[in-house]
Order: sequence, then C-alpha cells, then structure tokens
Amino acid sequence: MSKHSKEMVETGTACVNESEVQKPWYSNLKYSIVGILFGIVFVKSEIISWFRIQEMFRLDSFHMYGVIGTAVCVGLISVQIIKRKKVKSFEGEEIVIQDKTFNKGQIYGGLLFGFGWAITGACPGPLYVQLGTGFTVIIVTILSAVLGTWVYGKFKDKLPH
Repeated sequence: MSKHSKEMVETGTACVNESEVQKPWYSNLKYSIVGILFGIVFVKSEIISWFRIQEMFRLDSFHMYGVIGTAVCVGLISVQIIKRKKVKSFEGEEIVIQDKTFNKGQIYGGLLFGFGWAITGACPGPLYVQLGTGFTVIIVTILSAVLGTWVYGKFKDKLPH
C-alpha cells in the first residue's frame, strides 16, 4: 500500500483506491463506453420502468428481485475473486477493499432510500438513464437526490452513526 493510501486509511477517507498514476484525458473514455452500455442494459431489461419498480414494491412480480439478486451474487463473487486472487487494477495497482462496520444510521438511511425509491420509482443508478431516455420529469428526483446528499454532508456530524 502506498504512503498516500495509508494516510487516507488513517484519516478515514473513502477514496482508498484513488490511482496515483497520471493518465491522459482520453483514458477515461472507457468509463463512458461502459456507462452507455450499462444504460442500454437498464433500458432493455426494463429496470428503469416505474411500473416494474411499483410491481416490486407491491410484491406483484419477481422481475426486479431477480435483477437485484443477480447483481448481489455477481458483486459478491467478484469481490471474493478480487480478494483471493489479489487482482490488480489495469494500471497494476493493488485493489484494497476495506472492511465496513455496521451502525444504526444505515438502518435509517436504508429506510429513507427505500421510501424515496418507492415514491419516485427510481434509485440513483437509473436516474440518468431515465433522463437520457426522455423522462424529463426525473430532473426533480435528480435535484432532490443532490439536495439530500448536500443535506447529509452538512449535518453528517449530528446524525446517528
């Protein structure tokens, strides 16, 4: 682990895996391509559909639970492979996955997140996909998410953690 990474771990900074390698601007185009493909998958699998999300919350359909469950399984397996095989980034840097500690604020945050998701029919992942497909009303949800993030940052020290 580099000196910079150790300093971030000691101070509790979230960006432990920040790359120290300087790359040209166009090296980030791969992330745009993956983001566009991710958006296409969201649209084709109908997980940006307000109706699909409402079906999930009314327990009328397994569709969304299947998608979420598959994502959890893929994520779990991927993290285990990264940890056990000591996979490195494309730049050859060590990938460090920090252990997380549970706190009661996660319950409150999860409930707030779930209520917002049920009311708006959107979680943060698909917001921009919905906007990109022409659902301009989602701008209200995006602005609300940004405002909620700002409020959390402002009052983080006073909230139950």
